[in-house]
Order: sequence, then C-alpha cells, then structure tokens
Amino acid sequence: MSLSTPVSRRALRHTRAIDVQAFARDDGLWDLDARITDIKVNDTTLASGVRPGGSPLHDLSLRITVDLHLNIVDAEAVSDSVPYPGFCNTIGPAYKALIGLNLMRNFRFEVKQRLAGIAGCTHISELAQILPTAAVQAFANDVWSTHDAASPGAESTQQKPFQLDKCHALRTDGGAVAQFYPRWAVKPVPV
Repeated sequence: MSLSTPVSRRALRHTRAIDVQAFARDDGLWDLDARITDIKVNDTTLASGVRPGGSPLHDLSLRITVDLHLNIVDAEAVSDSVPYPGFCNTIGPAYKALIGLNLMRNFRFEVKQRLAGIAGCTHISELAQILPTAAVQAFANDVWSTHDAASPGAESTQQKPFQLDKCHALRTDGGAVAQFYPRWAVKPVPV
C-alpha cells in the first residue's frame, strides 16, 4: 500500500534523507553508521551566504560502536556540509558523551540530557534518536533469534522471542502471535 495520490499539484522543495547501516565487526562489536542530509531544490540564502540548489545544507554522520548488549563503547560525529562552516562542524567531539549509554535503557532520554541545546547539534542528536530501533533490526536473526522455538528446525529454548509484545502486531494476545508464535500466544483479556 502506498500513500494516496496528492489532492493538488505540488513542487518538491526540500529532501531530507536518513540512512543507517549496521556492520558486524571482526572484533565482535557492531558499528551503526547513520547519516542525515538536507537538500533544497532552489538556491537558499543563509546568513553565511547562498547555498546552491541541489547541494547539501546538512550532510552529517554519526557512528556508534556497540557490544552485543547494545552498550555504546565508542562514538564519532562529523559534519561535512553545514549552514555555518567553522561553527556547526566543531561539535563532533561532544558525541563522545554517548559512550557508556545502552541503546535499550533510557537512551533517548539520555541523549536529550547530555546533548540538548548548545551542548550538541539538533540534527545529529535527532539522528541518534533512531539508532535503538535500527540496532534491533540489525541484531534480529544475527545476534537474537526471532523465531519461535516451537517452530520446526528451531533450537529448543524457554526464552520468549525478544520481539513479542514490542509492537501492536506482535502482541501476545493477538492474531499474529497466535499464528506464527503459538507457544507464546495468550487469550485476549475481555474488555
């Protein structure tokens, strides 16, 4: 299913692209490389000068390195295109403040606490906010099993698959779990 057809003619003015790639490293750690770009179609006049249409206003990258428990062991941020060169692109070292955090334990709150306002870059901090779910997707089937241990060919375990009860579709009292993870299905509670 795709979005509905627009009700009016429209003209593209701005594109924001976010890309996250996850890499398993030879040393057992994982790198999550995230990048955000903002590109205007037309020339844009900024206080720092004119930015030609089609060239990035922002081209910012954040890499975090995590262990198998999603603890951040290293972090690096770079700003390749910024609206205020010599100023915006000096914030990278501040993102070392992410080291020691765990992506699944109050991470988004901690990013706001440590890097809000003048302590960080709005766009890099926003980029950091999507890393927990990107890491979960990266770890699924590579680090964590996502199938029901009762399924044919699955190893025997007593541990509920990690993704159950983490979203609407995979609620243990719902139809998807009843069909695909029957061992973990529970009867819905009458309302």
